Amino acid sequence: MSYKGIDVTFTFADKMRSVFGTIAVFALIILLTITVVFLLVISLGRLNNWLINEFGSRFGRLSLFLLGVRFENDFSEYKPDEPGVYIVNHSSTLDLFVVLAMKMHNVRFVAKKEIQYNPFFFILGRITGQIFIDRSSSEKSIQKLKSTYTRVKEDGLSVFVAPEGTRKHKEVVGPFKKGAFRMARDLDYPIIPAYIDNALLLCPGSKLITKKGKIVVKYMKPVRFTGLTEQSMEEQIEKIRGDYKEKYRETFQRENIDVSV
Repeated sequence: MSYKGIDVTFTFADKMRSVFGTIAVFALIILLTITVVFLLVISLGRLNNWLINEFGSRFGRLSLFLLGVRFENDFSEYKPDEPGVYIVNHSSTLDLFVVLAMKMHNVRFVAKKEIQYNPFFFILGRITGQIFIDRSSSEKSIQKLKSTYTRVKEDGLSVFVAPEGTRKHKEVVGPFKKGAFRMARDLDYPIIPAYIDNALLLCPGSKLITKKGKIVVKYMKPVRFTGLTEQSMEEQIEKIRGDYKEKYRETFQRENIDVSV
């Protein structure tokens, strides 16, 4: 198949492994939902952060493993040690499992409201306090994010946002929405950029057919938005987007792929 100009060929073994892996992942989601609900009820919600940090990470890594993917965090450039607004590039269905596997400390995920159409994600998202926004309305999205500020600051939470918002954009790196960056500015949090390396080449687009391989999440140095004007913020956003483009160029060069970014 071809995706954003990149040709990816799946073998019969890839397709069969992906089918059985997907079935196993959905069984895992059902088991995880039952377990999390039970533990939150008996703990009166006190295990919330622990469940997200530990269960979420293990679920993400195990799901990737079942699909034939190894996972690694690369902290060689920066290792987060404070609350922040995490952002990543978004180009693959695997990203859902990758961001869980990252094990961001005390994180809450900002996701499009449509993900709640899956009953298991609806239950897990609601009981663990995730943030669902209406991406079709910038005004509603901003209001929803602002309504979480007090809880995020008081509880020392981090926030995760995919600034592209969707995989469905023509460019390898889609335009960045400003919500994550405004949130970082308002909270006086750093933006912590992380690059998901290789997910695009193992599982392009919206399908869950996956090649065997390894995904590495590379953390980049944090960027502060405190006190920036709208114009300065836009310039900084484009600079960060340019950093992601450069990371993709490095990936494509390593894999001998001739695609412009």
